[in-house]
Amino acid sequence: METQSSTFTSETGSASADSPQKLLQLAMGFWASKTLLSAVELDLFTVLGKGPRNATQLIEELQLHPRSALDFLDALVALGVLNRDDGLYRNTADAGAFLDRAKPGCIGGMLLMTNNRLYPFWGSLTEALRTGLPQNEAKQGGDPFHAIYQDERGLREFLGAMTGVSLDLAKEIAQKFPWQNYRSFVDVGTAQGALAAEVARAHEHLAGIGFDLPAVSPVFNDYIAANDLQDRIHFHPGDFFKDALPSADVLVMGHILHDWNLEQKRELLAKSYEALPAGGCLIVYDAVIDDERRRNAFGLLMSLNMLIETPGGFDYTARQCRGWMTEAGFREVKVEPLVGQNSMIIGIR
Repeated sequence: METQSSTFTSETGSASADSPQKLLQLAMGFWASKTLLSAVELDLFTVLGKGPRNATQLIEELQLHPRSALDFLDALVALGVLNRDDGLYRNTADAGAFLDRAKPGCIGGMLLMTNNRLYPFWGSLTEALRTGLPQNEAKQGGDPFHAIYQDERGLREFLGAMTGVSLDLAKEIAQKFPWQNYRSFVDVGTAQGALAAEVARAHEHLAGIGFDLPAVSPVFNDYIAANDLQDRIHFHPGDFFKDALPSADVLVMGHILHDWNLEQKRELLAKSYEALPAGGCLIVYDAVIDDERRRNAFGLLMSLNMLIETPGGFDYTARQCRGWMTEAGFREVKVEPLVGQNSMIIGIR
């Protein structure tokens, strides 16, 4: 399968080797990344969401040292996330829509998690490649998910980050899948409940369940209540490795399967099959790697992120997932591309 083009797509190398500039740009890519992440950490885009500012005002409001403040701000202009006219800095349309915390589509939580967790952990990628071991809190014997789920503030930040990274996918799945043929659904590993909310909002005949660990319940309920959907969407606490999945016409498993090793992936697919009625449907979505493993660089890099963050997780190709779903008993398994480098894989029981 082919994925949609984006920043994280790649092409086969050219026969020409006239300049190392492409390699240098790739190698130094973290310069641009960390500049953006620091701007999010400083809340620059939220400040500019209140109105344009000149450099002096931003230095004062963000408590920047004047030595490199102009370089920092103008680098963001050159990178295309700020505009500057007559000495006044403004958010670009994308930055204003997705990086201003006052906006409902803000993905700042995801970028804060990237800044605070992923950026430092990825510095140990070489060690991970040599050992096959996670490079997060697990290196010191800790359990990162346990730590996140025990702290309400950290949990809310984490779940908000999951919403930020998947909200556009949830909206697309709400439109692309034939929900009119079904009456109920379960969002497995629901987090805040963004997918459940988008599907229910788009299809008033549907009733849904968000399934996740018990600690997620208050965060989920707050999100669903804020969307005025509490009459049709409810939370079901549980652990998908210890408990049976709730039954419904459709099960959705988004950004879940890639967290686990092959045995666990097969277990989750088998449990999904058992939870569905005859004719029921499973939707799996992830940054599915193209079958030739050449184009979806984002999916391949996400798989490296699973190496950094999990004991056995990995991303997978559409061919692999179709095979696992067929083994579990699903029929008519098909792949549908989604926004960016994601795809959903659909199987019928």
